[in-house]
Amino acid sequence: MTLPIALDGQDIIGQAKTGTGKTLGFGLPVLQHAIGPDDEGYDQLATPGAPQALIVAPTRELAVQVSKDLENAAKKTSVRIGSIYGGRAYEPQIAELQRGVDVIVGTPGRLIDLMKQRYLNLNQVKTIVLDEADEMLDLGFLPDVETLLQALPEKRQTMLFSATMPGAVINMARRYMVQPTHISASDPEDDSLVKRDIRQLVYRAHHMDKD
Repeated sequence: MTLPIALDGQDIIGQAKTGTGKTLGFGLPVLQHAIGPDDEGYDQLATPGAPQALIVAPTRELAVQVSKDLENAAKKTSVRIGSIYGGRAYEPQIAELQRGVDVIVGTPGRLIDLMKQRYLNLNQVKTIVLDEADEMLDLGFLPDVETLLQALPEKRQTMLFSATMPGAVINMARRYMVQPTHISASDPEDDSLVKRDIRQLVYRAHHMDKD
């Protein structure tokens, strides 16, 4: 449901439980909009190698999973995915940033640490995704998330995903999003945070039909 709107560059508030496939819902548009080193226009970027998209996750485990999903989706492209999270040595993450990364997936604390140390340049970010915003609220990360949002260019696409919509998350969306489209994939009768019954479909497209 998010794909057409996300591909159009609009801000999105997505209310969806864990297990609804939202990673590719925001991940594919992020990859579509990113420019890799082999793509036309890469050398014309203001800062080639600086992140063009930032995906913020509440936990290291989710950051790793999202990063793996995007790496799989980006295999046929030159877009580089980097992961920045705590509980891991700084040096490999700094080296990755210095080599150049087009899409960053990370947790708030480590992202801010590397930003303050001037290893992470957010001046070229044109898309930010806040994944599982309600969990970031529960873990006390919303102030860090706001710090990251304030460091980004004003002209950008912001996508926020959350299983529930607490007041603090809604207030943050009002402050930092521009006329967001609200998309809900949640059943109002089901108050669980994880989707129970998932039906997955695969549509195979001939390579001649792909854009």
